[in-house]
Amino acid sequence: MADRRTHRLRLWTSAVTVGVILLAVLLVPPLVQLDEQAVDLSRKLLPPSWDHPFGTDDLGRDLLLRCVYGLRISLLVGLVAALVATVVGTAVGAAAGALGGWTDRCLMRLVDAFSSVPHLLLGIFVVALFRPGVWPVIASVAVTHWLSTARIVRSEVLSLRTRPFVDAAVSGGASRWRVTVRHLLPAVLPQAGLAAVLMIPHAMWHESALSFLGLGLPSHQASLGNLVQNARSSLLAGDWWPTLFPGLLLIVPTLAIAGLAGVWRDRLNPRRRSELML
Repeated sequence: MADRRTHRLRLWTSAVTVGVILLAVLLVPPLVQLDEQAVDLSRKLLPPSWDHPFGTDDLGRDLLLRCVYGLRISLLVGLVAALVATVVGTAVGAAAGALGGWTDRCLMRLVDAFSSVPHLLLGIFVVALFRPGVWPVIASVAVTHWLSTARIVRSEVLSLRTRPFVDAAVSGGASRWRVTVRHLLPAVLPQAGLAAVLMIPHAMWHESALSFLGLGLPSHQASLGNLVQNARSSLLAGDWWPTLFPGLLLIVPTLAIAGLAGVWRDRLNPRRRSELML
């Protein structure tokens, strides 16, 4: 009973947190008719107050508004990059598992080759090929994050190939393409979707790391990585709020999305959940 209550509390807490975050990034920019780039040096580095709940930065800009805009950009990068990476990884994993043979060996060696290079180094190489902007960062994150999805989908497809319904479809004259599209892909989509959800916070952290290093979004554009990077000098001077609040907006969505993904994982594999409770 206690485990069920904990499970339900985690679900509702994560769902409410994600809902509040989505409402903030969708409604605050159009409703609050303020320029998040507006500079007011007379208000620089004000501590949190009723007028500025998150305080102001070193240029007098409202930190709450900039954090919302930064979270909006980081979520956009995370969502689009996770979607692209999931599509690529699902296609590669399904092709490797369904076709087998030399196709499987070649695709898995390609995955191993990409995996041998650290994600951050490969991401830096990709963004260095383009001007700073949102889409190079999305491409960088997508290129470096499809590998785990490909492995997951391949293992699921290899497991499904031994199931009776696949043998029945092949015995009935279904081609390999039809078996893959009609039977194997629909069966692995829940696992691929779970991988995509788990990839969103990972992609957000990746974008923040690139922006913190000065290789992601332009420095004037609000993103959580840029906000933390711009606040380093303020932190050394004892002003903690320009670093704390963007950092919290990286951690809180990560925990909330991980909580929802954990509930989804338990729904997909209730046997594993029951074994963990024993």
